[in-house]
Amino acid sequence: MGRIAVVTDSNSGITQDMAKELGISVIPMPFTIDGEDYFEDINLTQDQFYEKLLSDCSIMTSQPSPETVTDLWDDLLKEYDEVVHIPMSSGLSGSCQTAVVLSEDYDGKVHVVNNQRISVTQLESVFQAKQMAEIGYTGSQIKERLEKDRFDSSIYIMVDTLKYLKNGGRLTPAVAAIGSLLKIKPVLQIQGEKLDKFGMARTQSQAKSMMLAQIEKDITERFGGTSDGEGVSVFMAYSHNEDVANEFLNEIKERFPKTNPTAYALSLSVSCHIGPGALAVACTKNEKY
Repeated sequence: MGRIAVVTDSNSGITQDMAKELGISVIPMPFTIDGEDYFEDINLTQDQFYEKLLSDCSIMTSQPSPETVTDLWDDLLKEYDEVVHIPMSSGLSGSCQTAVVLSEDYDGKVHVVNNQRISVTQLESVFQAKQMAEIGYTGSQIKERLEKDRFDSSIYIMVDTLKYLKNGGRLTPAVAAIGSLLKIKPVLQIQGEKLDKFGMARTQSQAKSMMLAQIEKDITERFGGTSDGEGVSVFMAYSHNEDVANEFLNEIKERFPKTNPTAYALSLSVSCHIGPGALAVACTKNEKY
């Protein structure tokens, strides 16, 4: 049985410390802040990032350099037989396609997974890849299975402010101004490769109820689970609002008692576009290997 290395990027929300515990590699996403270069969880912590974001610093995200990716693969292939690389969704970044092109020079030893995941659903793909590697799947089999199951996940995100969506060009200034005046809480969804609007709420409580109701519908109608959460994994994510996040986590546990959800801080590259105060709930279908 060949040894398989699992690689992802920090869009998964997996920190460098978590990566060491899991026995995987995480490529940090790069940022340019007021002209200086930073890398998530390397020389840019959550607290430092939000301090700069809330100070209206100029923040730009980009994808890892090709050399960063191939240097890591080269090092891993000195010890492992194959690499399974799980980047963020190809619909949200060009880093996946870049990795696909780079992998063509590795004679089938590097398998880039394009399964349209990000944040906690991308994290779950890493867990699944590790599990499959441990029970004897080859790199190509892991890639095939993860891509086959690409649509067996949902994410719903409540955005606390429209400011950062406007800054990213996803809203016109006029719509953002009206939304802010009315204190609207947009609820976004990620189904496959795109981030789309799902609904609008007037309060945080209404937004949370909307997300939980839709997750329950997805569980029972799409993923073959039960209304109490059996048959799926449920996750919760947040940006710079840990106390509120813990309250929401308790609500999720009460709503879906057959799950054991964990709260994760959203990756900084995601938070850059949706801002602080966001809450997200996600689920993935439990797969059998």
